[in-house]
Order: sequence, then structure tokens, then C-alpha cells
Amino acid sequence: MRALDLTLVLTNMPTTTTLRLSFSPSPPRPLSNRACPHGPVISQLDFFAFLNRHGSFLTPLSCCSLEVDRRRRSPITMLSYDSTSNVLANQFQVRELNDETDFETILSADGRFSVCGFGSLLSERSARSTFPDLVNFRFARLNGFRRVFAHVTPVFLERGIARPETKEISGLSVEPCEGESLTVTVFEIEKSEIPAYFEREIEYRFLAVLPQTLDGKPFDNPAVLCACYSDEEFLRVRCKGSKEMFFQLYGQYNIDKIWQDDILPCRAYLRHCVLAAKKLGDEVYDNFLDHTFLGDRKTTIRQHLATKGSGIMEEEPPESLKIRYGG
Repeated sequence: MRALDLTLVLTNMPTTTTLRLSFSPSPPRPLSNRACPHGPVISQLDFFAFLNRHGSFLTPLSCCSLEVDRRRRSPITMLSYDSTSNVLANQFQVRELNDETDFETILSADGRFSVCGFGSLLSERSARSTFPDLVNFRFARLNGFRRVFAHVTPVFLERGIARPETKEISGLSVEPCEGESLTVTVFEIEKSEIPAYFEREIEYRFLAVLPQTLDGKPFDNPAVLCACYSDEEFLRVRCKGSKEMFFQLYGQYNIDKIWQDDILPCRAYLRHCVLAAKKLGDEVYDNFLDHTFLGDRKTTIRQHLATKGSGIMEEEPPESLKIRYGG
């Protein structure tokens, strides 16, 4: 099969522009939604179309090849168009950050990197307990993602606030989801904190994303987002295939599977996140309740708190954790 050439003539611009696109003859391959291991599998063309509907479009070159590097997700080029100058602006690639060197590619001019907060980090007090030297704590919007309680968190077991008997053991992450939009926080921390950050959040997939202000303006610098991972990748990539390392991190807590779809939020942690969101106002509070899901990807936190999770908001955390989990 020969390559398909397509010529587009763009009018209704200050000047008429002609683009010639050459598409690969390869048939579309399914693109597994690796950041959302339990979500639907979509084709690359569907994924590109999804980006188009969310205020950005792709460069011609990024649509030409339908081949995917099997070892690593292909970067997705997102662009906005400056119609006054007839040029493309704000080019940014949503990509996976696989190691500390990748983190350095998103540093700002002053040597800091941005972090997206979507759960406990909605609380500035909580964020400062983890990152005492953070700066520029502010609100943002992140389109095309949803929150999910879908992974076991050992620290809840260590602190005695998890309930294995009822499967209320889950922490919070995010995953791509068409049509969803999250209200998040963003702040900056020093480059020197990269190793500690990487180690502390080791169970996540790190994505470089570009948040927006609440009025829709893209940020100047990308931020790190802790997204869903998978057990297979965790063992192969994070643990370098070492079952001994997996045991040290999870096995010693009788955890043989990290990412699950039938577990429930840790009660004290969920209460903390809800209180933190509520303190930021009705918009953030409602966004958290309605755009955060259980591992089944169907039940919202608002629904959970009205059913199986009723009573959570009235429960006080242990005395030693009242400040840390106080919202």
C-alpha cells in the first residue's frame, strides 16, 4: 500500500497556508492506556481526536507515523495556535518521566520543578509537612484526567489506619479519562528534592503534564503528575525485576498485588482529602466528590460517602495523626 498524501489549504487566516501531510501506510495499532491499566483501550487516532476536542491540536508530523515504540509511550505533542501571528505556540509534549534525568527536563529557569496535588496535597498545610520549602502554592485545572482509589498504600498499614479486613486500604492516583477535568493544586520544589520525591512516590507512573489556570491559560512550565502504574511495570522497571526488592516494599505487608479495582479508600486518608478540598471552596469540593472514583471506575466519592463510606467524615484519626490527616 502506498503512502497517502493529503494537502490541506487553510483559509480564514491572515494569510492562506498550505500544508502537505504524508501519512504512514501502516494500519492503526491499538494504543493501550498504560497510565490507566484498568481503563478502556483506545486507538491512537481516537486519542489524537480526544486531544483535538480539548483545545489543542497536533502538529502534522505527530500524526504521520502510527507506529508506537513498544518500550516507551510515544510523546504526544500538544499545541495552541496564535492566530494573530499565524504561528504555532506553547508546544508541549505530555510524556512519561522514567528516571531522575527525565525530571531535570522539566526544571524551570530557577532550578525548581512543579508538582500537581490532587489528594492530600490539596491541603497546603499537608503539602508543607512533606515539602517544607515549597513555593508558589496555587490552584489549577487539569483536563482529561480523573482521580481513582486503585492502589494499596503500605504507609497506611504502617500508621495503623488501613483496614485490610474491609479492603479499605487504598491511596489515590489519577488516570487519563476523556471528558473529565480536575481542580488541582500546583507548587514548586527544589531540584535537590528529585531523588527523595522519586523514592517516596515510587509506586506511581510519573507524567509531565501542562496544567491550566482556572480561566484556561496554560502554565509556563509543566508539572509532575502521579498517575496509575501497573504491577508488571513496577516489578520490571522500579524493582529491576527483583522480587526481593518488591518484598521489601510491599511483600512484607502481605501485598502481592499493588494496583487493584476492588479495594476501597483508606478511611482516614479519604476524610483528609475531602476536608482539604472543602477548605478550598465549593468548586474544588464538588470537583473532588464528583470526579474521584473508586477502583470500579463507576462509583464517585460522593456516592461512596452516602453508602458504604457513610460515617467516614465523622471519624477522627488517631491522636498522633490528627494534624497530618486533619484536612
